[in-house]
Amino acid sequence: MNAARDAVGLLAAMVRIDSANPALAGNGPGESELAAFVAGWAEAAGLRAEVLELTPGRPSVLVRGGRGEGGRRLLLCGHLDTVGHAGLPEPLVPRIEGDRLYARGGYDMKAGLAAALVACRDAVAAGVAGEVVVAAVADEEHASLGIQQVLRQLAGTPFDAAVVAEPTELAIGTAHRGFVWTEVSVTGVAAHGSRPHLGVDAIFKAGPVLVAFAGLDRELAGRPHPFLGAGNLHGSLIQGGAEESTIPDRCVFTVERRTLPGESLDTVEADVGALLDRCRRADPDLTVSARTTLAREPFQTPAGASIVKVLQDASRQVTGRAAPVAPLSYWADSAFIAAAGIPTVLYGPAGDGAHADTEWVSLDATRTCASVLFTLAQGFCA
Repeated sequence: MNAARDAVGLLAAMVRIDSANPALAGNGPGESELAAFVAGWAEAAGLRAEVLELTPGRPSVLVRGGRGEGGRRLLLCGHLDTVGHAGLPEPLVPRIEGDRLYARGGYDMKAGLAAALVACRDAVAAGVAGEVVVAAVADEEHASLGIQQVLRQLAGTPFDAAVVAEPTELAIGTAHRGFVWTEVSVTGVAAHGSRPHLGVDAIFKAGPVLVAFAGLDRELAGRPHPFLGAGNLHGSLIQGGAEESTIPDRCVFTVERRTLPGESLDTVEADVGALLDRCRRADPDLTVSARTTLAREPFQTPAGASIVKVLQDASRQVTGRAAPVAPLSYWADSAFIAAAGIPTVLYGPAGDGAHADTEWVSLDATRTCASVLFTLAQGFCA
C-alpha cells in the first residue's frame, strides 16, 4: 500500500461528494453521504468503522485500527463538512493543474482527512501494537457538534496524543485563538419620520456603541501574545429599521472577538459589560443589552511537548527536515480535543482558498502529509 499515492485518489473521490454544512448553506446536504462513503472505505480497507449520529442528519465517523495490545493510542481528526459553494462553477469536480487540485473542500479539509485515513490504514497494515483512531467529524465549520459528540463517545478511552489534519502548510500548529460572538441590542422608540420628537432612533443610538467597540479593538492591538500576536475584534452583522420613513425602534449588531490563551468567556463578557456601562454614562437615554451567542476557547500546546517532537521526527524521516512550529490564524476542533486532556497539535497540507471562490490544495503536500502521518502512527503506536 502507498499512503502518498492513495491519499490523492481518496481526496479526489471525497471532493466529488457534496458535504456543505446546512447551518451555513441553506441547501447544504450535510455530511451523511460522505460519512457513509468514509465508513465504507474504512471497512473495505479492513478497519473498524462506527457512524455516530446523535444529531439527525449530521453523522460523524470513528475509524479504528490496530491491535490495542500495549502500544500507544493516537487520534487523527478531520472534518467532513465544507462551507457552501453557491455560484461556483463545478465546485465538486476536481480539476488538476500541475500540483494543484481545485475543488470546494479540497484544502479545507478533505486532503488532510484523506491523508489521515490512509495513514491509519497503512499503520495498521504495518502491524502496530497500539491503536490509530480517525475521527471524521461533522459541523466543524459551524458549531462543532461532531467533535463534541465524538469526545463524549470516547470518554474513558485514554489517548496519548492527537493530530488535527487541518491545512497548516506542513507546519506543526501548536496554538490558535478562540472566539466569542456577542450580540448587542439597542432599543429605541418607533415614530413617523416627520415626528422625530416622538421617537428614539435606535440606529443613531447604536453609533457611539459601535465606535466604542472599535476603540476596544485598538486596545487589544496593544496587548499582543508572544506567539500568536494580538487578539482582535470586528463587526460581523448589523440590522435595524423597518422602512425609510419610520424612526427605527431597534438596532442589533454582532461583534466577534478573537481571544488569546489566558483569556476566557468571563474576560470578554467583563470587557463588554464595562464598555456598555461607559456608553450608558455618556448617554443616559441609551437602552442597550448584550448576550453571548457562541464562544470557543483558545488553544496552545507547549512547543516542547512530546507530540511536537515525535511529529518533527516523522517529518524529518520523510522530508529530510523537521517541520517548523507555527501559530495558526484560524480556530479548529483542536481546542475541544486539548480541553479533553489529550496532547494535541495540528498538521496538514498546503494550499489556499479556504472559504473562498477559488480553493486549491497541493497534491505534493497531500502526499507528504499522508507519508508523515503514516510514519508518525507507525512509530508512535508501535
